[in-house]
Formats: sequence, structure tokens, C-alpha cells
Amino acid sequence: MENNQVIWIILKKLRIPFLVILVTFSISILGMMLIPGVDDKGHVYHLNFFDAFYFVSYMATTIGFGESPYAFTYPQKLWVTVAIYLTVIGWFYAIGTIVALIQDDALKKAMAVNKFRKQVLGLVEDFYIILGYNRITKDIINSASKNNVRFVVIDKDETKIEELILEDFYPFVPAIVGDATNQYILKLAGINQKNCKGVISLFEDDAKNMQIATICKLINPNIQLIVKATSKNQIDYFKSLGIKYIQNPFEIIANRIYLNLTSPYIWLLELWAYGHSLKLDKKDLLPKGKYIICGCGRMAGALQKGLSKAGIEYEVFPIQSEKYLEKKGSVIFGDDEDKEELLKLGIKEAAAIFAATNNDLLNLTILNKAKKLNPDIYTIARENSLEDLTIFQAANFERIYVLEKILAEYTNTIIAREMVDAFIKEIRKMDNEWGEVIVNMLINIAGINPVYYEVEINEKNAYALSLYLKKMKITLGDIRKSRENRDELLKIVYLLLKRDDKYTLMPMPDMEIKIGDKLLIAGNDEVINDFEYIINNIYELEYVLNLKKE
Repeated sequence: MENNQVIWIILKKLRIPFLVILVTFSISILGMMLIPGVDDKGHVYHLNFFDAFYFVSYMATTIGFGESPYAFTYPQKLWVTVAIYLTVIGWFYAIGTIVALIQDDALKKAMAVNKFRKQVLGLVEDFYIILGYNRITKDIINSASKNNVRFVVIDKDETKIEELILEDFYPFVPAIVGDATNQYILKLAGINQKNCKGVISLFEDDAKNMQIATICKLINPNIQLIVKATSKNQIDYFKSLGIKYIQNPFEIIANRIYLNLTSPYIWLLELWAYGHSLKLDKKDLLPKGKYIICGCGRMAGALQKGLSKAGIEYEVFPIQSEKYLEKKGSVIFGDDEDKEELLKLGIKEAAAIFAATNNDLLNLTILNKAKKLNPDIYTIARENSLEDLTIFQAANFERIYVLEKILAEYTNTIIAREMVDAFIKEIRKMDNEWGEVIVNMLINIAGINPVYYEVEINEKNAYALSLYLKKMKITLGDIRKSRENRDELLKIVYLLLKRDDKYTLMPMPDMEIKIGDKLLIAGNDEVINDFEYIINNIYELEYVLNLKKE
């Protein structure tokens, strides 16, 4: 269809120039054939069609091979003079039209669409459609691409698509300028292709996310959606559509605060799953006591819910950035009136203060003022944009929650690390004492910075192990042995096993392995490489299973 559109635009634009060239050539050739000439013996002759066409062709293009096949008579030369101006004018007109056609926006768009369509159809791997290119989605592409996840991007801003192209992602990311709510663009991006795993819509405008979710479900009812929502009504609507992955950054922050206050080791395990170390410093723990929440709306509401659930006393300073700017002419907090408000809320006795407005400068100045009034207060900042991260880090606040980073982390875990996502969900069901045991176990076995490894037991990922599972029973403990000395344990920890749709958290060593199981393992890079080598190499597996003699 797109090829036809390109051809149609070209034919439409070049129709008149083609006709002009055809007419000028025809008139010139006809004249050359009708006007008599003289050959080298003085006989009268007429140019045949081929000779006339040949001469007019190189004459019209001003190549100028000379008079052919014989020297022209004056009548012929007179006609050639007329034909020169006639055909050159036609060529100039045609060339000008071709140049204009090359710059034609409609043709450029049609060719871009055609190229994009071929790129999407050429994707043989599973891929996700990302709607909108920004700092969040850029981070998602960078992180998930390392796990061989492919993406297709749609953004209505041509400048952003150009930025994406300049990033030179590997593997290549097909991208198109278009409206994410346009059904044609979504279909073009491959929403109905079998290898399209889902659509990611994390726009700031929740209403737009709802519109996109509705359209996507109408086009493909079975498509998986990852969407952002910040209100209960929106979340309920998404659930009614059967959407499993609904991202609410405010609820995520509130839940993290609740976990930190009530189950710090579970909180630490969750943060480790997102890439942090297992080291738990005293400053990482939120203090007990009265909290002051500066802000209103969805973020403040979520924080109040989290603190109430944890049994923490709090006061709310319902400051709103837009109204504050309108009232005072700037969002720099800290005049006498602001100071008085904080003192009324008990800033000097408070244990912590959370600046939770939607303006980063206002949050920054609120916490700076709070520090001056109470140097010992624990400061927590909401940061709306990654652009201001350096400034917030320089301010030495105890904790910074970056909304964009949180959304990117959660989304990347969902699409690229299935077992890690499941592990996080499972550990939230456990208590703090259990979490402390697991953290200590991980540190003792793999150190404070263990990495995780996901593997599905099949011939592709675990060739040797899959072959032997067809012959004999093998347990997790059987393959947790060093390939240098099978009497020593390999320093890994089995975190999670998935069999069919059932998850087993911290599976025991005597648990039998089945083909098709998925494992999540923690360890350092070296031992993870050893484990991968054991399950794929027959000789190494035979050694650790003690199936061959030394």
C-alpha cells in the first residue's frame, strides 16, 4: 500500500513535466523527419525516426555530438535552433519539478512510512511499541536492549524522533513520526504482529494513557499494556480492560516508604532487585517520629496513606506550586511567612520532612529552609525530572525520589526481567525477619553487590542439563557445585523457581529440576559464568554430578 502511495505521488507530480518533454520531443523529432536534407553525394534524404530521435536526445540534453548522419542544410539548422530552445525549456521545467518533488513533504512522509513498515516487518524478535520518546523511554530502551528486547517508537514530535536516530541504539530501533492515538500508525508499528509483546504508554497526561489503552484494546484485545495511572478511577478503568501492569509512581514511593519504616530488609531486597547494593546504612533507614508533608494532590495523598498504614504521625502543609507562584511571583520558598508556616507545623520537633510538590525548585528551597530551621531533620525530596538530579544530589538530602527513574526501573523490570519482577512480588508477602535472613545469606555467599541470572531450563539455554534430565533425576543441590572441586559449593543462591504458573521462593536444594523450569539465581559474575558453563557443557556437568571417573 505504501509503495503504491509513493508511486502515485511521483506520477502525480511528474505527469505534466513528462507530457511537456513528450510534446517538445515529438515536435522536434517530427520536424527533423519532415525537413529534407542532403547526403554526402548531394542527394536529398529524410532522417528516419531513429536518427531524428538520436539527434534530438543529445541535442536536448546539450551534449552536442554534432550534426548526424550528414551535415545539415540551412532549413534543418533553422529547425534545430527552434528545437534547442523548445526542448531545453522542457528539460528545465522537468528538472525543476524533480528537485521540488525531492523536497516534497508528502513524498518524504510516504517514503518514511514505507521504510518504517519494512523495518517493523523485518523484526523477527519479540518487541514492544513505545509511545513517546523522552528521558523515561530512552532509559528503558538503553537498559532493556542489553537483555535483547527490541522496541518500536512512535512520537508526534519530529525533533524527538531525530534525537532517537542520533542516539544510534543497538540493536536498531525503528521509529516514526505520528500520533500515538492513530489506529493506522499503531497498526503500522506492528500492534497486530505475533511477535509484538505489548505497548508501553507512560505519558504524563493520564487521560491520554486511557485513550491509548482503549484504542489498543480495540485493535488487539490480547495485547499486553504497560500504562501509567495516578488516580483510583483511572486504575479501576485500566483493570476493567484487563490491564495487568499499571504504573503509579506515587503509590510506588508511598509503598517504599511504608516498607522502609516497617520491613527495612524487604525494602532493601526490593531496591537490590532494581540495581542497588545490599548494604544497609543507618542513614538509609527512615526515622520514627512526626513527618511533615509539603504538597497536595496525588503525591501527598499517597504519602499520607503510606504513613498512616505504618502508624506514623504526620502534618500536611498543602502548598501548591501554581498557586504559590501566582501569590508570590516565584517558586523560591523561604520568606518570613513560609518560615512561620513551618514553625506552626512543628518543624523543630519533626523527625522528617517530605517536599512533594510538582516543582523541583520549590521542593529544593523547601528542604533548604527546613534544614536551616532544624539541622537534624531527615529530608526527602520528590524530583520530577532527571534534569535537576545533579542539583538535588549536591544539596545532600537524605533521600531523593525521582519519578522518571522509578517509572523506567519498574517498566524495564517488567519487560526484560520476568523472574526479578516475580521475585519482588513474592518477597513483599514475607516479613522483615525473613528478609534479614535472606539479606545476610546473600551477603555471606555472594557479597554486598551480587548480580542475578535468569535462565529457562531447555536445550537452548541449558543444553547439557536438558539432555541429562531426560535420563535421570537432578536436584538444585546437585548442580550447585564448583566445577573446580565438586566437594565445594558454588557460591550462588537460588532465589526463585517458576514451574508452569507457580512460583517457589527460595527453593530448597533437594528440589528436583524439570525441563521448562525458570530459575532466578544470585551470585557474582564469575560464579554465574561457572554455573552457566556447567549446565551447558556435558563434561563439566558430568564432573559435578560425579558421573565420570577422574
